[in-house]
Amino acid sequence: MAHYLYVLQSVSLNLCEHRMRTSMDPYSQEQRELLQSLRQTAFELESEAPAGNFSTERRRSLCAKEFRKLGFMNNSNPAEDLRRAPPGLLALDNMVYFSRNTPNAYSRFVLENSSREDKHECPFARSSIQLTLILCEILHVGEPCSETAQAFYPMFFGQDHFFEELFCICIQLVNKTWKEMRATQEDFDKVMQVVRDQITRTLALKPTSLELFKTRVNALNYSEILKLRQTERLHQEETLAVPVLELRERLKPELLELIRQQRLLHLCEGTLFRKISSRRRQDKLWYCRLSPNHKVLHYGDVEEGVESPPIESLTEKIPVADMKMLLVGKECPHTKEKSSGKQNKDVLELAFSIVHDVEEYCLNFVAPTRYEFCLWTDGLNVLLGKEMTSERTQTDLDVLLSMELKLRLLDLENISIPDTPPPIPKPPSNLNFCYDFSHAEQ
Repeated sequence: MAHYLYVLQSVSLNLCEHRMRTSMDPYSQEQRELLQSLRQTAFELESEAPAGNFSTERRRSLCAKEFRKLGFMNNSNPAEDLRRAPPGLLALDNMVYFSRNTPNAYSRFVLENSSREDKHECPFARSSIQLTLILCEILHVGEPCSETAQAFYPMFFGQDHFFEELFCICIQLVNKTWKEMRATQEDFDKVMQVVRDQITRTLALKPTSLELFKTRVNALNYSEILKLRQTERLHQEETLAVPVLELRERLKPELLELIRQQRLLHLCEGTLFRKISSRRRQDKLWYCRLSPNHKVLHYGDVEEGVESPPIESLTEKIPVADMKMLLVGKECPHTKEKSSGKQNKDVLELAFSIVHDVEEYCLNFVAPTRYEFCLWTDGLNVLLGKEMTSERTQTDLDVLLSMELKLRLLDLENISIPDTPPPIPKPPSNLNFCYDFSHAEQ
C-alpha cells in the first residue's frame, strides 16, 4: 500500500516536471501577461491611472519600479529571472496561483515589504523562485519513480492543487521567518536554509492534511529551529569531539574488563541445556557451570524441574587448562548431521562446542536463547584468552560507554559527591499499589 501511494504521489508530482524544466521565453505573450497580472494585482491603484497620462518611457519606469517592489532581480525584464530551469515556469505558475487564490495574503506580502527600508524588504519573486526549487528538491519533483522508496505524504491526496497550495503556505512562512530573523538582503540564503529546515522537519512528522502542516510549520519558528540546531550540534560535539573520542578509547579497556567479569560470573551461575539426540529429539536436560576459581567446568545430567543444581552434583569435569578452542555454528560436529532446514538453521545459530583434551574430544552445546549463546561464547573466549566476538559485547560496550561518558561530562562543579552509595530502602510491606491489569482484560 505504501509503495502504491508513493507511486501515485510521484506520478502526480511529475506533472510539474515539464513546467519545472521549461525556462521562461521572454517573447511569450502568455507569460508576459502573467507577469503583468502579478504587477497589477499587487499595485491595483497605481495601475488604474489612465495610460494616456504617461509617456512610454514613464510607463516603463513605473513598471520597472513595481517589478522591483515585487522582488525581481531584473526589474526591467523580469522574464530573465525565470530563465533558470529548474524551477523554470513552475515558479511563475506558483506566484500566479498565490496571487489569484489568496489575493489578500499576496497583496499584504508585497505591500508590507515594499514599504520597508530597502535592506530589510523580503523579495517576493526571488523568494518564490528559490522556494519552488526547494520544494522540488524536497519532494523529488522531476525524478523518476522509485520502486523501493516508502516515503509518502498522506496530505498529498486531499488536495487537487497540492503543490500550489503547499507553496502558498510556505511563501507566507518565508515572510514570517524573514521578520523573525530581522533579515536583510544579505541574509537571503540563510533565511531560505531555515525555511528548508522548517519544511523538512514538519514533513518528517507526516501531517495528514495541509491544515495540520500549516499549523505545525508555523509553530516551528526561528527560535525553535535555533534550539533544535543547538541541541543537535552539542550532541554531535559531545560524541565526535577529539577529547571525547580520546576519552572513549581510554574507557574501553576498563569497561571491556567489566564485561569479561560479568560473562565469567554468568558461567559460574551456570545454564540449563537440552541434549539433542541423533534424531534431534529434545529428551534430556544437562547443566553446566564454571567453578568459582575459574579453573574447571562442571557438567552433568539433571532431572526435569531442577533449575540450579549444586556444583557437587555435577560429576563430569573439564579443566580449563585442557580447553583448546571454541567452535561455533557450522564448525560444530553436532550440527553436521542432516535435518530439516528450519530446525537445522535454529541449531546453527545457537550451537557451540568446546574442543578439549589431547584426543580433541568435544563438549557440544545448543544454547536455549541467543542471549545465552552470546554470554557463553564470550565467557569461553575469555577463558581461552581471546577477544569476545558476540554482538552482545558491542551492544553492552556501547551502553556502558554512553553512560560513563555522560557521567564524566556532567558539570559537577561545587557539587559534593558522597564516598559511599546511599542506603537501599527496605522493600514495601505489600505490592497492592501495583495496578492489576488482569482485571482490565476480563
